[in-house]
Amino acid sequence: MARRCGRATSRFTGEIQTYPRKTATSASWLCFYLLLPFAAEAGLYTTSDQIILLTPENVESVLVNSTAATVVEFYASWCGHCIAFSDVYRDLARDIKEWKPALGLAAIDCAAEENRRVCANYSIRGYPTIKFFHAFSQADSSGASLRGFPRDVSGLRHLIINKLETHTHNWPPACPPLEPTSQAEVDRFFETNSVQHLALVFEEANSYIGREVTLDLLQFENVAVRRVLNTEKDLVTKLGVTEFPSCYLYYAGGNFTRLQVNFEARTFYSSALQRLPGVVRSGKPPPVTTEVLTNNTKEPWRPFNRSRVYMADLESALHYSLRVEVAAHTVIEGQELVSLKKYIAVLAKYFPGRTVVMNLLKSVNSWLQNQQGDEISYEAFRAMLDNSAQSQNTALPEGERWVGCQGSQPHLRRYPCGMWTLFHVLTVQAKSMESTDCKEVLSAMRSYVRSFFGCRECAEHFENMATEVVTEVSTLQSAVIWLWSRHNRVNNRLAGALSEDPNFPKIQWPSPEMCAACHTVETNGDHKWIKKQVLSFLLSYFSSDRILTDYLEDESQVLEKQREKHDSRQKALEAQKTIERKVREASDSMMHPLASQSTVQEEDEGEEPEDETVADEEEEAGEEAAAADEIGGKTSEPTPWGKPEMELVQGPWRPHRKPSIVGMRMREVQEDIVDLDSFVNQHYKAKALQVAASSRVKQRTLQRKEEQEPGPVFGLGMELDTGLGMVGLQPMETNFEQDVGQRRKRLQKRELNGQAFGDELNHRGRWVSVLTIGFSKVDISLCVILYVLSSMCLLAMYLFFKTRFRLRRGKAILP
Repeated sequence: MARRCGRATSRFTGEIQTYPRKTATSASWLCFYLLLPFAAEAGLYTTSDQIILLTPENVESVLVNSTAATVVEFYASWCGHCIAFSDVYRDLARDIKEWKPALGLAAIDCAAEENRRVCANYSIRGYPTIKFFHAFSQADSSGASLRGFPRDVSGLRHLIINKLETHTHNWPPACPPLEPTSQAEVDRFFETNSVQHLALVFEEANSYIGREVTLDLLQFENVAVRRVLNTEKDLVTKLGVTEFPSCYLYYAGGNFTRLQVNFEARTFYSSALQRLPGVVRSGKPPPVTTEVLTNNTKEPWRPFNRSRVYMADLESALHYSLRVEVAAHTVIEGQELVSLKKYIAVLAKYFPGRTVVMNLLKSVNSWLQNQQGDEISYEAFRAMLDNSAQSQNTALPEGERWVGCQGSQPHLRRYPCGMWTLFHVLTVQAKSMESTDCKEVLSAMRSYVRSFFGCRECAEHFENMATEVVTEVSTLQSAVIWLWSRHNRVNNRLAGALSEDPNFPKIQWPSPEMCAACHTVETNGDHKWIKKQVLSFLLSYFSSDRILTDYLEDESQVLEKQREKHDSRQKALEAQKTIERKVREASDSMMHPLASQSTVQEEDEGEEPEDETVADEEEEAGEEAAAADEIGGKTSEPTPWGKPEMELVQGPWRPHRKPSIVGMRMREVQEDIVDLDSFVNQHYKAKALQVAASSRVKQRTLQRKEEQEPGPVFGLGMELDTGLGMVGLQPMETNFEQDVGQRRKRLQKRELNGQAFGDELNHRGRWVSVLTIGFSKVDISLCVILYVLSSMCLLAMYLFFKTRFRLRRGKAILP
């Protein structure tokens, strides 16, 4: 013991040693195994219990050559004593959570087939067996058995401290010195260390408080804890210590002050020291100052009273849960629908909201309960949330406006804090209203979290806790206490996690400053909750009478925003219907009135003599057949209808001539005097016809043209469809459909003689369509044959003259 003390004293006299690499490695492994679920969860423990679950894959990395000491429970899941001891082991894990990474707690189920060889390698013959593995243990080490270990948390904690002090070599790098200090060491402390606070715990030799507090502050910076025995007369006299245990804060220059706590016990010391100015958890950023929060331009900071509940937080939680979390399910069916019905029913019954919010919740609840099907769409549910029926004085404010749940960073606290607050309020309201079902609120909470809560790992942890409701909740009071105790358990598990807000550390709530009567100590010095006082505090804290309405939007503003949103939605629906109607009209206009356009174009070409032969014509999409065959010198004039179509193919509108090929001569385009208004109508009308005509194949006839009849006059509505960019044509004459029908009948009487040759205009190309105007298949075939014969003749002439020139050259060379 003397040798150990000498070694520890020499370690203390120097600068506080840190092993960042080894400590970080150990901490990483511990966090990894606490967060990663393994098959061992089928045993008595889960990852929620903050116990490392050992398997054949990870046992070596946890126990061999580790920078942390490890306590391992070897158990069998069928063992009755192991089952009874499991609650104590869980409590121990929560109690010494802050001792990581100097000490870890692990367990392995030897009843699992995959773990039996591991247990046999460590000579396990009975259950439960607890073994202590020193830091940097070798592979052949089987650990030190803790025979006759106590079955209470305090006794186990003291036994573990004793084992920690047995490290003769390779002291855990993250573990601070646990032996008593002296005045000389205290005087030199600030010469070699840069911490802000030095806490001296004065106690008797058999007390463990000093060592426990030292390990409790292991993960915090800017504070160091040392143990001073009552036999260290110099320090006791210098500080005027008269009570043991007691805690004093010692500063550079010799200044000191006594730490004020309600009880001189470990929990109160640790809690008070963790809240000292400048003390932060290792690896966590320092708290954000109020000035910085107030000057935040992105989102203004809202000053609030930490001892009160705000309605703004409750309404924000409702908004996010119903409009964001539930919205992730486009179709709500089966168990999810049951969960939603239970959740809304509890809200409608117990939520202490404003009149407009309560009216909405009751309306939604009534609608949900009347749904007889197995599923509903979120669209329909959202319509009820947004009060699409525009019921009077019914609304749920949109958006989030956090006050008591606001965090120092946008990703901290907020919605989880709001949901915890909402659940507490509901359980207290159920107690105040004397509900007949003590588990009604907890059951609804459990169902909602299981079905809709976005953080699935959080939902799994909550589900693990919620299984205890059946056995532990039998009254409305016990429901309130159960939820409070589980909230503190979650705080304990998440303390120091990345989700912890440095401005709002996760503590065991309520703190002694908030409810001094809620705390006391047992005879062994351990902390104890006075649950009767806790219940009284909770019923008061979450009472509907004490909920503050600061920062809330006025009800009239909420209703006005809802009306504006409803009006804008109605306008959007009307606009959508208008677009759909225009699309239908445009489609009908193209499919019916324009289907006979080729007939109209052919008939509009003018009269021709009956004894003349009509040449075949092919009409291309978007182009009027302005040139007809002329036999006998008679020329027909292009109709006004054809002028804009000629513009579509040839470019800007102007008279022009088309080529005369194989005895066919295109008609001369004569100038017309066109009325400007009539031209505009025809110009855009032709563009619409181009769109319609490009989707069908024209048919050709060899019959003589009927006598030209006056075509219908179209008026251009100039209604541009914003969705499709189409132009709608509206017939101006009332007898337009009748005329079209008569022309369609005349066309049906004609004898069809051929089919149009070629693809659509947009696939064939512009020049191809121009070259094929006025030619039949026979014409094209004759042209091809003539071209081939001409080519052959030219080739023959070329060969003949080439041979003749060669012969002449040969004769000229001869003498």
